[in-house]
Amino acid sequence: MAVQVRCLSFRQPYAGLVLDGVKTVESRWRPLLAPLENQTLAVHVARRDWEGDEWMAVLSGPLGMNGAQIEALLESGERFGRGVVAGLVDVGRTWLCTASLNGVELQRLEQSAVLTDLEEKHLTHLSNPRWLKAPLRVRGGRDLWTVEIPEELLP
Repeated sequence: MAVQVRCLSFRQPYAGLVLDGVKTVESRWRPLLAPLENQTLAVHVARRDWEGDEWMAVLSGPLGMNGAQIEALLESGERFGRGVVAGLVDVGRTWLCTASLNGVELQRLEQSAVLTDLEEKHLTHLSNPRWLKAPLRVRGGRDLWTVEIPEELLP
């Protein structure tokens, strides 16, 4: 028996950061995850890396991680490789981060998103991350798609 779940691809290191509970806010230019509030989302690890290093600046800066901690986190995120559904996360509320937001609240959101320049992006709270028992090799897709996860892989 299998469970059908909506799925979204995340580039590394963000897929691993979500599943390891470091990234608890997802940012998108449109409210992609809003219809999934209070539902479970499958996390697909894309084959490509994120094309920026904002995540490194947030991890080593505001989150205060040293090189060894960051390396361990990156290795953890690669445990199942690429091109796989690696875990599940619960989707919370989606809201627009306005340009008027600044100061401590904006810094807190940037830490939770492990990303800077969040203004005018749609943010979604993510919680309860969990790795599958083994990876599920599937081809990624654009935006949201549905994946069938065999029951024996569920955490």
